[in-house]
Amino acid sequence: MHIREETVAILKQFDIGNKFSYLPVLPKASVLIPLFVKNGELYTLMTLRSKELRTSAGEVCFPGGKRDPSDRDDVDTALREAEEEIGLPPDGVQVVCRLFPIINKSGLLVTPVVGFIEESFCPCPNPAEVSAVFTVPLNFFTSEKDHVAGHGAVVMSGPLHSFYFLDSDSRNQYHIWGLTALLAILVAALALRKKPEFDVGFDLEDPLSFFQQVLHRRISKL
Repeated sequence: MHIREETVAILKQFDIGNKFSYLPVLPKASVLIPLFVKNGELYTLMTLRSKELRTSAGEVCFPGGKRDPSDRDDVDTALREAEEEIGLPPDGVQVVCRLFPIINKSGLLVTPVVGFIEESFCPCPNPAEVSAVFTVPLNFFTSEKDHVAGHGAVVMSGPLHSFYFLDSDSRNQYHIWGLTALLAILVAALALRKKPEFDVGFDLEDPLSFFQQVLHRRISKL
């Protein structure tokens, strides 16, 4: 089976469906985690937020943002934001699954949406929101080599993950940390069926139950 089809089949098993429909109404956001295959290897696409933005300025993120009243659902939000930020047309994304929502440091319920894009996609970043777009091998997020674990995570109990990625094309180094790093680790571990070389801080055998418990603890404190 081709790596793309195989990865789609693996990730679909983790789609949340309606498992979180019971949650109280919270401000929502979505991010798109775009995957593609290059030289037989899985990659993801990431953005560097503009320094002019009011929140998370200059940080590495996946394309995404707050739910708009016109959005039908979490997937709609992720696709709309990706088009606005990097010029990715919604019909250029094969949506695979929605993963476990997480409450971020701003109190938004963030739903990760995983989808496949074509390797040939050429980003057209909106300079008002994005200052750079770069790609990272998914395997990078399972290696100890460029990983640092800290403490004081706001999003969940456990280590605060950081990675330092040197982009071979631009020679720029990017600091990937916080919720973005956590989501990258989660998708890498699930898609590659590979246990990272460091303590991830969550149960890879039963990630759904773990993230549900984290979510309930966060909601109880709101």
